[in-house]
Amino acid sequence: MKNEDYKGTPKGVLIPIGGNEDKGIEESEQYTLEFVEDGILYHVVQESGGTDAHIVVIPTASSIPVEVGDNYLEAFTTLGCKNVTVLDIRSKADSEKQSSIDLIKKANCVMFSGGNQSKITRKIGGTSIHKILVDRYRNEAGFVIAGTSAGAMAMANEMIAGGSAAESFIKGAVNMYKGLSLIPELIIDTHFIKRGRFGRQSEAIAKFPNLLGIGLAEDTGMIIKNGNQCTVIGSGMVIVFDGSTIKHNNESILEEGTPMTISNMTVHVLSNGDMYDIKNRNVTVLPIEAPFI
Repeated sequence: MKNEDYKGTPKGVLIPIGGNEDKGIEESEQYTLEFVEDGILYHVVQESGGTDAHIVVIPTASSIPVEVGDNYLEAFTTLGCKNVTVLDIRSKADSEKQSSIDLIKKANCVMFSGGNQSKITRKIGGTSIHKILVDRYRNEAGFVIAGTSAGAMAMANEMIAGGSAAESFIKGAVNMYKGLSLIPELIIDTHFIKRGRFGRQSEAIAKFPNLLGIGLAEDTGMIIKNGNQCTVIGSGMVIVFDGSTIKHNNESILEEGTPMTISNMTVHVLSNGDMYDIKNRNVTVLPIEAPFI
């Protein structure tokens, strides 16, 4: 699907979220379930039409999809939602099942969990479900696609598939793959502050300087309307990388493992209520006396 060639104005809403781990400090996903705080989920519910909205949770990215699905069922129910379904897609064949297609067609909101973003593109990319998601996002006002962590990163076309934060600013520290291309103008990274991912997003933008890099802190997200107007929600920061102003970029001529040089890249640090215009690359800062949203 060449969604990056789409030149129209999407009518739907995207909500990429930076992720949040709410259990323990162990590295195993059994103990560190990707989860989103109630404040962020409240925004997802409201954008989807309220507590009567039909919300479909897709935990495909997770290695423990049943547990993650149950977590979101409980969380959305706590917020008063009455119509929440978990769609456990574990293969491309699952993405072609009529029952799965029917769920996606009638959902007001589809929410992708955290985990491994490459699982989303391998099992959903190019399938009937993917095509329906793209079509509905482009053409249906009020249709919401939300995603936390891996689910947010998969929204891009040029998707960060992995990479070392310890080798920041070294060519080859970031691995790129094709995402779902819902918003091809962006490269999205998550857990951005806690995991020190400034370097790998910098390399990603050095590779694709015509795109915008979005680094989402945990418990932080953006509501993106019309494929353009972004509003920051949550308790943390969003870091925006604009490569259009770069004056020197030696990424293309370096061998892997070599330190990179990037000069004059524009970086914005945004927080709750601030807005960003993707097309015009403009920041609108919320007045300091304004209430937290």
